Amino acid sequence: MQFSSAWRLALAVALLALAAQPGRADPPSNVTLGGMLAKPPPKPQMPDAHAPPVPWPRLDPGAVLCRSEADLLRRAEAMRGEQAGPADCHVINVPAGIQIVQRSGPGRTEVKVSSSNETGWTDAWLPATPPPGANVSNAH
Repeated sequence: MQFSSAWRLALAVALLALAAQPGRADPPSNVTLGGMLAKPPPKPQMPDAHAPPVPWPRLDPGAVLCRSEADLLRRAEAMRGEQAGPADCHVINVPAGIQIVQRSGPGRTEVKVSSSNETGWTDAWLPATPPPGANVSNAH
């Protein structure tokens, strides 16, 4: 038993002597510590997406644009079921930026369509200010 205790003691002394040698402070060349000390790469993120500016004021799809105020009034009469002549009106299919030319009461507004320079009358509700949070660009 003394031999095994002496053997253990000699082995411990040899290990301590190897560890205490100068010039052995660097780790072996096949061991890297970069994985433990380096910051992890940032997680990939989606790029910021900004909503495209919307024209304001505008006519949304489904709004009606009539050639004249009289056409708009004839269309209103026909919608109420009254006898009226034909109205020269068409439905807007895509959002269209407009300029308000004049207002003639709450249900009649003369507008100029910015993309085509067409002037006409609509009964669409066109508030004077854009809705809160709208990303607004000039329709002019």
